[in-house]
This record gives sequence, structure tokens and C-alpha cells, in this order.
Amino acid sequence: MTTAQTQELDVQPTPLALLLLGREADPRSERGVECPGDLPAASDPDLVARARAAKEKLGNKVFVLGHHYQRDEVIQFADVTGDSFKLARDAAARPEAEYIVFCGVHFMAESADILTNDAQKVVLPDLAAGCSMADMATAEQVAECWDVLTEAGVAEQVVPVSYMNSSADIKAFTGRHGGTICTSSNAKRALEWAFRQGEKVLFLPDQHLGRNTAVRDMGMSLDDCVVYNPHRPNGGLSAEELHAAKMILWRGHCSVHGRFSLDSVNDVRARIPGVNVLVHPECKHEVVSAADHVGSTEYIIKALEAAPAGSKWAIGTELNLVRRLANRFAPEGKEVVFLDKTVCFCSTMNRIDLPHLVWTLESLAEGTLVNHIQVDKETETYAKLALERMLALP
Repeated sequence: MTTAQTQELDVQPTPLALLLLGREADPRSERGVECPGDLPAASDPDLVARARAAKEKLGNKVFVLGHHYQRDEVIQFADVTGDSFKLARDAAARPEAEYIVFCGVHFMAESADILTNDAQKVVLPDLAAGCSMADMATAEQVAECWDVLTEAGVAEQVVPVSYMNSSADIKAFTGRHGGTICTSSNAKRALEWAFRQGEKVLFLPDQHLGRNTAVRDMGMSLDDCVVYNPHRPNGGLSAEELHAAKMILWRGHCSVHGRFSLDSVNDVRARIPGVNVLVHPECKHEVVSAADHVGSTEYIIKALEAAPAGSKWAIGTELNLVRRLANRFAPEGKEVVFLDKTVCFCSTMNRIDLPHLVWTLESLAEGTLVNHIQVDKETETYAKLALERMLALP
């Protein structure tokens, strides 16, 4: 089937029957944290054969990306695995693939669409797979924030830096206003670049990554940071506070990493003598300060690969990755446990399950384009500009 023919296809949404996923609130967690309990049961084994058959039928026309936080039954069909930006770049490096099936969440699929060519179709197996952090900053809220900064007389001094875990609209805002995107791996380099361009940074949408990078990695003080709350007039900040601040942090957080607490760290140290606590920089500042090691998902994986046999690790990141690492390194005598005693995985990431993946692959194999993620051209232009600034970081 040619590209021209696929453009004429009727794009079908996810069937209602595939949209349902159990949810249960954990009152101890920050707003937006969902903790459904243990991992969902594996899907019908017959679906494995169907997924294999559909993927084989598609051949080189399909390229399946699997984020580290995906469940094992989905990861087994990924052509490559990684974090969100690595996967988006991997997709762009496969121009011969007509369909990019992104097993992750919505902002990741948007980034892949921005970085791939126009002939490629990026597909998200479940349109309900969003990201609570990305949803905490809307285009309208951020535009209003910029108006507040302008009225306070500081906007000309501010350079926006937006985390990769943001919508295409927020990335485009960043590009329009001379800013850059960052990942959890290069946030320090992005901030160093930003402070060469201006005197202040508006960091979107994860306050914890922004604060941890500024204070832990760059030597700023907590007093240099203020939090802009989009749900309060003027963000809850006075003009004097905005003038004094170096880091204006958006009031957003990751629903999974936000649940780890200082009690989690103290408890695991009491339970497992000699344990190494390794956490993601999206965790709260007090958790990061109490940890032994801090880094991105790729950093976490490499740290465990380099760890000596017999070492013990408590990992503060998404449950699917922690369990996968525990199973992988158990034969080497490395003990890997989840940092918190309460089992909690990313409920939106887990929406991409085998039934959704099978439906997606079989639909594409039959010539039906489903759940096509497409960023409009103007948004793509400015979002890509911000992404290119990140790629050009020294």
C-alpha cells in the first residue's frame, strides 16, 4: 500500500471496550497519583500469537517502540526500547517504516510525529494513554502565566525550559519564546544554556525535576525557586517574588514518582541493611536528597549493569521497569526492590496492553489506520525548533 493510499484511509478510534482500566485512589499520594494495586494479570496467551502474526504480516512497514515503563507482554513486541526522547529519535531514524506504533503515552507519540517525516504515521494503541504530568500544564494556562510574567516586568529576562514530558503545545510555546526542551538526562545542560540566554528560567511542567536540577546539580538554594500555581491568581506569586526568583517552577509532578517519600527511603534502609537507594529526579527534593544515587531511566539501567554481584538496590521509579530489572539481575546475585512498600505502577502507561496492541497491529495489517497521532504544522514547527535547540546543546 502506498503512502498516498494510506492518507485516504478512514482513521478509526479505539473501541469503547478497550478503554476500560481499573483505578483506585491512594489518599496518601499527591493529587493525580493512581495506585491500582498489583500489576494487572497477563492477557490471553492466544493474543501473543495474533500479535506475532500481524507484526509479521506488516514486516518492515511497522516499527514498534516500547517505553521502559511498559508491561512485559507489550515490551516483547518492541523493536527498540528506551526513554521517550530516545524512542522518538529511533523512529526518525527509520524513514522506511510507514507505521510507527508507539507503546507509551500521548506526549511521546506527539514527539515522534514531530521528529518523523510526513509520510510516516505515528499510532498510539490507546488514545486514553495520557500523562498526568503533561496534563498539568495546558496551553491556555501557560499563556496566562506569560502574561503574569509580562505584567510583573520580568518576561524579557525569562527563558522557558520544558521537560520532554510535556504536550506538543507546551513544546511549541517553548520554541516561540526562545527556550529549549530537556530530558532528565540533560536538564543541567539545558539550564546552563538557558541562564546564558537570560536571568531566569520558567521550568515546565515538573517542579521536582526543575528544583532538583537547580539545587542539587547547579548549587542554587531553595530560596532561588518559586512555584507558579496555575490555579491561583497570578500563580500565587507577587511581583516581588518573581523579581527575586531565578527558577520559576510550574506546579506539576509525576503521579508515580511523586508518591515516593522520605519515609520510603528510611523504611527501606531499615529493612535492607546496606541497600543503595537509586531514584529518578522526578522524585521530591527530600527524597532525592536522601538517596545515594539519582538519575534517569537510562542511568538507572546502566547503574545496575555496572553494580557488583551481591549488591542491594531500592529503586524509586515505575514498577514495570523495577520488576524487569529485578528479574534481569537476579541471576547475577543483585537484589533489586521497589522503593515503596505499596505496589504502584503508572496506570496510563499500563493502558497499552496486549489487547490494544493486537487490535492496532491487526487493523494496520488490514489496511485500516487507527489512533493516528498528528501534530498540526504550526505547532510542529515551533515544537521542533525547541527540540532542535536541545539537540544543539553543548
